[in-house]
Amino acid sequence: MIDVALQLDLAVRLLIAAALGAAVGAEREIHGHPAGIRTHMLVALGSALFTVMSIHGFGLEGGPNSAPVDPSRIAAQIVSGIGFLGAGAILKDGVVIRGLTTAASLWATSAVGLAAGAGEHILAIVGAVIILTSLWPINALAERLHGTNQPELQLRLALQRVEALGEISTALAESRIDIAALQTQRLGRDSYRADLSLRGRSSSAMAAALETIAKIPGVDIVSTSSVD
Repeated sequence: MIDVALQLDLAVRLLIAAALGAAVGAEREIHGHPAGIRTHMLVALGSALFTVMSIHGFGLEGGPNSAPVDPSRIAAQIVSGIGFLGAGAILKDGVVIRGLTTAASLWATSAVGLAAGAGEHILAIVGAVIILTSLWPINALAERLHGTNQPELQLRLALQRVEALGEISTALAESRIDIAALQTQRLGRDSYRADLSLRGRSSSAMAAALETIAKIPGVDIVSTSSVD
């Protein structure tokens, strides 16, 4: 016989998980990240549903034919399995390392869904609030700590081989220069153009990085311009 009260309680858990996941996803959507409302909502809902099924779907209600089941096994699979989505978010922009925060928010949102599915509504809500705080107010604080007045430089390069982008990225990372944006275009056989927006802590670091880039085989600096 179906326990209607239990089914309604489980349905509420799923709704709470989906709502909290959508709230986190909305922040990512506003800031133009690839994993937005739908992705975070589905991650939280799926985690909650797997948790609900692991607790209530396999004979843990004390029936005559019930068998002992360890719900933590499915929870462990959720934690490891969500890494596939995180890896996709990180690798989306190629040589530009982006998406780490989005990957972390997906992973944390799965924990919110897991908590909601287990009936720990307060923990789920508090977890979602902390995630949103880390994504928005703390992100603004981090940007202020890094400094908003860092020198910016627009750099145009002519490349004979696209693999040189990896060497350029390494050289910039060693000089602690951030790639704010990158666009590439194939002009012809063994001919490419790359436009980079760079951000560094000092003009001297920028100059040192440009000298290193100029020494990379198959790379020519076409133009540079500072951004006020």
